[in-house]
Amino acid sequence: MKMSRADTLIKMLLALPSRLFSHTSVLAVVRNSSIDRTAAIDKFTRFYDSSIGRYSYVGGSCIVVNTTIGKFCSIAQNTIIGGANHPLDWVSTSPVFRKGENILGKNLSHLDYQAYEETTIGNDVWIGEGAMIMTGCSIGDGAVIAARAVVTKDVEPYSIVAGIPAKEIRKRFEAEDIAYLLNLKWWDWSDGELGKHADAFNDLGKLKDRIGIKGGGV
Repeated sequence: MKMSRADTLIKMLLALPSRLFSHTSVLAVVRNSSIDRTAAIDKFTRFYDSSIGRYSYVGGSCIVVNTTIGKFCSIAQNTIIGGANHPLDWVSTSPVFRKGENILGKNLSHLDYQAYEETTIGNDVWIGEGAMIMTGCSIGDGAVIAARAVVTKDVEPYSIVAGIPAKEIRKRFEAEDIAYLLNLKWWDWSDGELGKHADAFNDLGKLKDRIGIKGGGV
């Protein structure tokens, strides 16, 4: 059930004490969501029905709806992720013809329509300022979404995409190295494990030499 504005305000006020000791701004609006204690959400961002993993952050003035965000993601300000679909093959795209609450507060009919799909952001994803990711898209681990790109379909791991609609520019690494990193899953390592190898994160070859070709934390 959709909360009223009064209920939302009360919930925000009750959350203020914990916000003061977290990385979530007191000026962000968070509803029905899970935020890792190491993650950060900046001011004026609306974060609804979503989750965000370890050491990931969402910049200011973003809108995130029905989205799962992995670990170590960097999401710049003014980004829009997820949201509602509208039926393109119906007579009208207006929500007044479907069931459920809507901003207009009016239902002329109560037809079934799946307006929301889950959007998935993998681990170690960088999303540039002003990018838009349409609802239902899946962004692979290590991908980069250029500033102001509009993503309308799934993005493969370690791909760099840009444009409207977004298209792949290139991969961040060669196929062999991408397979290595996806197997390595360094984002699942403990802070202790990461600390041992953090000084090699600027050079994949150096990291490989240190931990071995099969990967895995030490």
